Amino acid sequence: MKTQFNFHFTVIAAALLSYTGLAHADDSQPDALDKITVTGSRIARSAKEGPTSVTVITGADIEKQGYTNVYDALNNLTQNTGFTQGADFGTTFTPAANAISLRGLGPNHTLTLINGRRMADYPTAYQGQVNFVNLADIPSVLIDRIEILNGGASAIYGSDAIAGVVNIILKKHLDGVNLNLKVGGAEHHGGENARLQLTGGKSWDQLNVIYGLELSQRNPIWSRQRGFMSDATALGEAPAPILARRIAGGRYLDSGSACGNFAGLFAGSVQTVGNAQKGYCASGLLRPSYWTIQTGQATQNGFFSANYLLNPHAEFFSDAMLGFKRTENNTRGPSWTAAAGQGNYFLNQNTGNYESWAKRFAPEELGGASNYNRKWDDLAANLTLGVRGDLIGSWNYEAAYNASLYTSQTTTPMLLSSVNSYFLGPQLGTDNKGAPIYAPNLGRFYQPLTPTQASSLIDNSVSHNKSWLQVLSLSASGEAFQLPAGPAKLAGLLEWGSQGFSNEPDQRLNQGVFYNASPAINASGSRSRQALGAELLLPLAKPVNLTLSGRYDRYEITGNSEGKFTYGAGLEYRPASSLRLRGNYATSFRAPDMSYLFQTQTRGYYSSTTDYWRCAQSGQPLANCQYAGMSPGSNYISNGNPSLKPENGKSYGLGFVWSPSKDADLSLDYWNITINDLVTTLSADKLLRDEAACRGGNLDIHSSACQDALNRVQRNPANALVDPGAINTIVVNPINAASERTSGIDLSGKYRLRTAKLGDFLFKATYTKVLTHTYQQFANDPVQDELADLTNTDWPDKLSLTTDWNIGDWSSTLQLTRYGKIPNGAGTGYLTPTVLANLSVTYQLNKKTSVGLIVNNLQDFVKKDYTGGWPYYPVGSYTPYGRQAWLELNHKF
Repeated sequence: MKTQFNFHFTVIAAALLSYTGLAHADDSQPDALDKITVTGSRIARSAKEGPTSVTVITGADIEKQGYTNVYDALNNLTQNTGFTQGADFGTTFTPAANAISLRGLGPNHTLTLINGRRMADYPTAYQGQVNFVNLADIPSVLIDRIEILNGGASAIYGSDAIAGVVNIILKKHLDGVNLNLKVGGAEHHGGENARLQLTGGKSWDQLNVIYGLELSQRNPIWSRQRGFMSDATALGEAPAPILARRIAGGRYLDSGSACGNFAGLFAGSVQTVGNAQKGYCASGLLRPSYWTIQTGQATQNGFFSANYLLNPHAEFFSDAMLGFKRTENNTRGPSWTAAAGQGNYFLNQNTGNYESWAKRFAPEELGGASNYNRKWDDLAANLTLGVRGDLIGSWNYEAAYNASLYTSQTTTPMLLSSVNSYFLGPQLGTDNKGAPIYAPNLGRFYQPLTPTQASSLIDNSVSHNKSWLQVLSLSASGEAFQLPAGPAKLAGLLEWGSQGFSNEPDQRLNQGVFYNASPAINASGSRSRQALGAELLLPLAKPVNLTLSGRYDRYEITGNSEGKFTYGAGLEYRPASSLRLRGNYATSFRAPDMSYLFQTQTRGYYSSTTDYWRCAQSGQPLANCQYAGMSPGSNYISNGNPSLKPENGKSYGLGFVWSPSKDADLSLDYWNITINDLVTTLSADKLLRDEAACRGGNLDIHSSACQDALNRVQRNPANALVDPGAINTIVVNPINAASERTSGIDLSGKYRLRTAKLGDFLFKATYTKVLTHTYQQFANDPVQDELADLTNTDWPDKLSLTTDWNIGDWSSTLQLTRYGKIPNGAGTGYLTPTVLANLSVTYQLNKKTSVGLIVNNLQDFVKKDYTGGWPYYPVGSYTPYGRQAWLELNHKF
């Protein structure tokens, strides 16, 4: 990236306050019975207790398995079966952020916490619709462990905890200073990266402090750096037009005669399609030239914490995190169409014809494709202050305030409105049909631009987005009364909080400064909430524990309020010391997304769209259909809905844990989740697929789902002069209408083998199988089987096998992940399951220093899919990076 990245050392040092994390047990001591607070409960208990399964990823696991942040680790969880558009998806609303989709229920149905506390949402909505927490901003250097609660927990945590809870627990104790340096890249070029981590801590009589600093930088990977996708005509597709002049709605004119002038552009790939008098200029490298398959990034993250013992019964604690990140990506170059927004044609006074002109700018004209990169400058900050201590008897308390802020400045290069006059000259009025009149200089249109000329036609649109959250909480827990089998334990919670967001687009978008700009409207909103909750643990008998929980949440916005009570119950039964049976039932809810409630009407266009109906009408296979992946894509109109109600969920599960020895355990859990009153806003691609199926007779055109799709996809009239029958606008807005149900099993086990000569081995396996997944958009619609839907790219199953080996000064970890079948790009069949391997090897040079090698995608395998056309791989499901490797140095001072 040709970008200066400021490291903000002074800002970080000044802003970092202090921390203490949740108490936790050492995961390497599986038999320890110290009482701790585990995700899913506010009552201290043994780490192995609990009616709902909890998956734990330690900080050491993250490093050994080659992950760089929280998202990398969580993305490979077998429970994370849902497809999401991540930072490297390309054409997405949130290229600077990553989210997960536990159980395939979407990123907005998983609650993400830091030390048991909420954090601010990413300020731009996922797919322009739902709020989520960006998991890519939490560096691994700070993490002690991540606990994932595999079930609904609104009765404990409130809104969002439907599919599960991710609790990121930061380090609470460090001695000395630790340095970590990691450098690496991709074998097939691009993605070179480096990371420096510095952590330390010190304890005095009453004071304990911890600090951490992480600096990293990563270069992008461009699609042109991967041979199989470096040309979008590999399957015989027609090259994309880069210069075209034609009669409006009719034949091409003589633009083919100018192709020689552009011969050096797009790496010398420009060719004439047709002939000099009736043709146009085209290139197969248009799309690969402008697409990054991995974003470029530079990050600076700081962390500082302290806890101070006020007296033997009270402790002050605080923690603070501050991070800066710059992200760059590219999904398309500048594109110009004459009279855009006015029918896309004009009356050429020189010829007397209605003409359509179009041009795609080449990287050489811009001085390099990276000069048209989009940029995101993000700041994420979290602060917690509090006091906790002992009350009477076994009772303890905690009072805390936490605040979280996320800001994102988006810089988007755009053509200026002066581009029209540059190519067409001044507008000479309009004719009686409303078409603009020009007398253009054809010679200017038929000549490539210099970088200086191109830069004069381009400027940056800058938007500012912000989200914030603050919570004041008071909790207490202790023994409430005595039962024959032991003391009943009670925990209570009071919370007051508020949250808000603002999206402020560049107002020049409304002032005619930029070419063909959609209207931009500010959106903002805030709401407050209060909550009261309680949890009761009842030992009914020595081998039987019953847990009951309930919580009431109330959300308020101006002129409206909504309350919701949720409850849960869990039962544990231990018929033998080595066997524990467990079951749980819980209700849950999700308050309407802020973006849904407060979004004003937004107009824009998708980066690309596929017109499945026109492909079907023309009989063209999707792989080389001229209407597939059209970029820029169709226009859209999106509206908010302030009358939305909360989504309602319920879940239950049954399972067992068998631990025949301290070196082995096995667990199996069945889970079942239902969401009603689900807020639905179908994706544009889903709407277009449904519309084509309805028009083609594959779905009942009279059904409410078909009628909804047909109303949302608005097309040009069949007798339009230009693009008759083409998509004009796609209308999307949220409503409470849908229901979704899913069920499955989680299987996990581990076995430790100790040998005298070959070292120690630890074998771990986790497996998730989705048994059912259905979706119903409207109450009277047929139920859709998502597992049989060839447009659903969620994983039906995932398997992870990990082997840790330690012998002397050597240690290594081999991880194998098997991904189940998913539909191919054409939606005509399935791609076969795939196994990917990661390997790490570490050598301890001495007591203070170690070196390591990490290799991801050990087989150098790239999953390809040619059925859906370029880029010839399943975008978002697999990455096309190939083998990546890092060298790592650790030293303790």
